[in-house]
Amino acid sequence: MDVLVLAGLLVLVIGGCVCVVWASRGGPRWVRGVAAVTLVLGELARASAKRNRRGSVNQSGGDGD
Repeated sequence: MDVLVLAGLLVLVIGGCVCVVWASRGGPRWVRGVAAVTLVLGELARASAKRNRRGSVNQSGGDGD
């Protein structure tokens, strides 16, 4: 079941990337909408990853050893 969910998520991610490329070349309105949602979700994921990295450095003490 987990594999099926991950495969579905992968299909959605690839579809979103295709829509971003297609929208950059002047696709239809619905493609531009999907591309905008994809880009916003990507920015949210990037910000979340940055927060998690910053938080883990602060909690570990940051001494590097």
